[in-house]
Amino acid sequence: MPKWMIFITLIFLSGCAGISEFLGTSGADDMAMSGDADVTFVRAVNTGDNTWTFHVTVQHPDTGWEDYANGWDVVLPDGTPIIPNSGDEFTRVLLHPHTPEPFTRSQSNIVIPDDVTTVIVRAHDIVDGWGGQEITVDLTQSGGDGYTIESN
Repeated sequence: MPKWMIFITLIFLSGCAGISEFLGTSGADDMAMSGDADVTFVRAVNTGDNTWTFHVTVQHPDTGWEDYANGWDVVLPDGTPIIPNSGDEFTRVLLHPHTPEPFTRSQSNIVIPDDVTTVIVRAHDIVDGWGGQEITVDLTQSGGDGYTIESN
């Protein structure tokens, strides 16, 4: 049987999952890691009482309103994002395309629990979602690969 007939049969019998299997891709796993909004640098400033301001640099090939980085998160080790403004989708919402790249945006009033020493900073874009470069920030150090820590 020709490959194209196998391909059509797979689509008919098993939907999109069949396509991924036929092509040798992992389907949802590929989509989860397809994001191209990269966090390239983080400056975290402890402003007291477990409250922080994060200055996050994001690199994304914004093409305009149809594809741009629309937010970034500070994520606790259990996977919970810290959302300082109730009702927001991200730790820091980005409302428009940004050029030139990369760009840095800040968010204050990020409260991190006493017992948390490490967070992950990740960026999101409206087309591909999560999946770009993330930076793990050790809040007990003065800095590390891709980040610095300061105190007021």
